[in-house]
Amino acid sequence: MTEHNRVGELQQSLAGAGYIADRALAATLLLFTELQRPLLLEGDAGVGKTEVARVLSDVFACPLIRLQCYEGLDVNSSVYEWNYQHQLLAIKLLERGEVSPDSAEQHIFSQKYLLERPLLRAITQPDSPVLLIDEIDRADEEFEAYLLELLSDFQISVPELGTITARSRPYVILTSNGTRELSDALRRRCLYHYLEYPDFDKELSIIHARVPEIGPQLARQVVAFVQELRKQDLRKKPGVAEALDWVAALLNLRVTGLAEDPQAVVDSLVCLLKTREDRAAIHEPLLERLIAQAV
Repeated sequence: MTEHNRVGELQQSLAGAGYIADRALAATLLLFTELQRPLLLEGDAGVGKTEVARVLSDVFACPLIRLQCYEGLDVNSSVYEWNYQHQLLAIKLLERGEVSPDSAEQHIFSQKYLLERPLLRAITQPDSPVLLIDEIDRADEEFEAYLLELLSDFQISVPELGTITARSRPYVILTSNGTRELSDALRRRCLYHYLEYPDFDKELSIIHARVPEIGPQLARQVVAFVQELRKQDLRKKPGVAEALDWVAALLNLRVTGLAEDPQAVVDSLVCLLKTREDRAAIHEPLLERLIAQAV
């Protein structure tokens, strides 16, 4: 099978799982799976970065292990932690049996008392899972540096146990919203793809794929409205997930066309506009113009 056909086949598999991918993304994902290199996905919030990991776990029929990054994320939350309560109980039991200190230490610092957090759990699976390291740009630079061992050698060092090497290589996807610049060392270890907001035709395909019961007229109007809304000066531009939420709300309100029930459009903007400033920015004359452009 040619490379072109394999990319097309992957696009079809992704579409079957509910994700519409253009050729550039599908080609990146094909290389990502075949080279078994980590993939860094960058782009604005709401463009579908996290969804890529979810749909790949469906396509590969494997677990999705997710690590949500945040400021102050440390080893105890992301890699491993010792089960101190069980260790203390074991120490008391060992003391009753008069076990030597060396034997006691080997016993209590064994994998039996190791609590696996997402990163360690990902490399100890018998079959390759999808490991999503979500919003890596929110974590501290120190944690980013810690990741380098995992991304380079797929191993994790535990001082009390030594080096734990991956049983099978996870499919590692890192996402970033660009809130801070990532290190060159991290970027060198990853394949890279930037996700843009979808164009009209792609977003229309997404809407039809995820909400097949929507009528063609409303679908086109929704996409046109959302695409124009993203051009406004907003703090939080609506992503694909917000567009899908809006579709669900409009169908729930039994809207068949935006111009037919403007009040329902106003009532459902809670799905698209997520800050007070953005809601105030879309005043009535602007909303009327956006609806008129969409229909």
